[in-house]
Amino acid sequence: MYRIAFFEVIHMRTLKGPKSLLYSQKLAPYVFVMPFIIVFLLFFIYPAISTIIMSFQKVEPGNVQFIGLENFRRLNNSEFYLAAANNGIYTVLTLAVLIPGPMLLAIFLNSKIMAARNFFRSVFFIPALTSIVVAGFVFRLIFGELPGSLLNEIIGMFGYEPIKWLGGPSRATTFFSLVMLACWRWTGVNILYFLSGLQNIPEELYESASIDGANAFQKMWLITVPMLKPTTIYVLTISIFGGLAMFVESFMLFGGNRSPGGSGLTIIGYLYRFGWEQANLGFGSAIGLTLLVAALTINVIQLRLFGLYRRES
Repeated sequence: MYRIAFFEVIHMRTLKGPKSLLYSQKLAPYVFVMPFIIVFLLFFIYPAISTIIMSFQKVEPGNVQFIGLENFRRLNNSEFYLAAANNGIYTVLTLAVLIPGPMLLAIFLNSKIMAARNFFRSVFFIPALTSIVVAGFVFRLIFGELPGSLLNEIIGMFGYEPIKWLGGPSRATTFFSLVMLACWRWTGVNILYFLSGLQNIPEELYESASIDGANAFQKMWLITVPMLKPTTIYVLTISIFGGLAMFVESFMLFGGNRSPGGSGLTIIGYLYRFGWEQANLGFGSAIGLTLLVAALTINVIQLRLFGLYRRES
């Protein structure tokens, strides 16, 4: 008996050593979240802090000089305003299409009377799996000016003259091309978001509305749309960020970061031109920081108006 007690004491003293840390219930949660914390610090917090610091500096190879707000003063030019206007118009147009359209399609695909629902869900989501580089190249061929371009061939069948879609005299054709690419790529993703929101609406609400004599449109307008508000706010938030940060689509459609008359210039494209092509990291950081502040401000305002920050009276 005493021998067993002696070995138990030795065993407990051994566990109090470094090996016991591996079995600590207090330490285990921190061990599991440590990889995320390390990645977040290295690839999010550190770059953000570096961007803020460099935005107040003139950064050249072998020469770093503090210049205060000079980089931000350089943003007061017509080219930056053009890029910001292009992003703003693109964002508004994509919001007007990529929120109500996918919502209605999700309602149809969620209906029990819809035939081949799973097939159409897959078809709509396939574009999201396609590389944006490949998609942009294909759409450049569709909206191209060469003989045999698909869209001009189609309108030519109806007797219309070929249209210079990319960089033509009217910027409307450029935005039409960009919005069509965005719709093709992101409609399926937004449908998936709205479908997940529709699964959380209790069927009892629709049954009660049917008993009260509500028709299909009244059910959709008075039950479905209000109950989808959290999903709609989420889609609105990520769509604003996506619209303001658009770059690859324009880059691929125009085959580079130069477009006729700046019709495809975006804020990220402007940042790419100075921060990467001209290696002006200080000015590029100021552009990126300005875009970040603008995106956060717009989203905080819309969240306060429509959702997250509204206080119940």
